[in-house]
Formats: sequence, structure tokens, C-alpha cells
Amino acid sequence: MTELSGSHLLVVGATGVLGTELARKLAARGARLTLSGRSGEKLRALADELGNAVEGTVAADLGKPGAPMDIAAAVYGKELNGLVFAAGVVAFGPAVAVDDDTLDELMLVNLLGYMRLMREVGAQLARDSVVVQLSAVVAESPTAGMAAYSATKAGLSAYGKALTLELRRSGVRVIDARPPHTETGLATRPIAGDAPRLAQGKDPGAVADRIVRAIVDGEKDLPASSF
Repeated sequence: MTELSGSHLLVVGATGVLGTELARKLAARGARLTLSGRSGEKLRALADELGNAVEGTVAADLGKPGAPMDIAAAVYGKELNGLVFAAGVVAFGPAVAVDDDTLDELMLVNLLGYMRLMREVGAQLARDSVVVQLSAVVAESPTAGMAAYSATKAGLSAYGKALTLELRRSGVRVIDARPPHTETGLATRPIAGDAPRLAQGKDPGAVADRIVRAIVDGEKDLPASSF
């Protein structure tokens, strides 16, 4: 059982639909939050909504290599009881046709930004803290027309498994959450290509509820079948 009340969590990707839902639900359980997202305007609006639950905000675009350092600087010297990584971009199209700029942004935002951020803040994670990384169902079932995106999410999932082994002696729990398609609107904002017709996705609020429950209940893995 993890007590969220009074804990300090860094939420990255807090201005996305799922990140915002997670921030709201963590704040409702008494967590103190440092919020990061690409849009400074959206961050300010969310911070105003959550009030005293927010310790600070940092606008950072993980498509830029220096962004993880900027995020880490916002929590430098502060003890962290958790990190939630909910940032991500998506692209569609045949694997043989994805251009370099798209590949670079997918890797930077979905995987390398997280890896660099963990390198910077890992030492600040207190014993019994939790790291939640949002990969996706495509980490389990790579999808045609989304090969590059699937690869970044599979890499994220693999990184989390190794991270679990490295951090468990220090009492840090890593949760790899791989929800099915969720109605976040991400598919309508691809950085390249056009989304195929998708079935109705999961409700973001319900997905966020499930993730927060996993944090509180001490779970260590959330495959797509858990949602």
C-alpha cells in the first residue's frame, strides 16, 4: 500500500489528456505535484485548477534534447516520492516511409527524454517511491502502419523492466502501464501520417483511475488486459 497524501510526485506530460487526468486524481488523494508539459499556458491553467497541490511547473518540449535537464532543474534538491511519465507523440505510416525528423521526434519524446530524465532525477527518488511510465498496448502488439511508434513504446517497456531490476534494492517500484487505445485525442494530432479508423477507445478518466489504483495498491505491471 502506497500513501499518496503528502507525497511529492513529478508528472511529465501533465498537459496531455491522460496526464491531466492523472494529475487531478493524484492531487485529489493529497499528493503534492511538480507539473511539466509542452504548453506553458495549459500548465498555468492546470496549476490554477489544482491550487495548493502544485509545488511548481516547468514548460519543456521533450522534442528538444535539453528538455530533460530543464525538468530535472525544477525538482533539483527536492526529495521525490514518485515520477509519472505520461508524455508522448504518435506517427502513422509505413515503416519504410517514415522520415528522419519523425523518427527523431518519436525517439526523443517517447523514449530518450524519459531515459535522460531518469538519469537526472533517479538519485532523488526516496525509498518506497514509485515510477509510472505510460507505454501502450503496441508495446505488446506492434501494429502495422505504426512500426516506429510501436518500437519506441516497446523500447520504453523494455527499459522499465530493466529499471525495475536496478531500482528494487533501493525500494523504488516501477509500473509499466500499457493501456489499450484511449480517447485522448492523440491520434488526431499525429506528427506524421494519418490515423486509420480506430474502434472506440477507453475513457481517459477510467484509465487514470486504474493507474492510480495500481500506485496505491503496490502493483508492478499493468498490461493492456488490466484496463
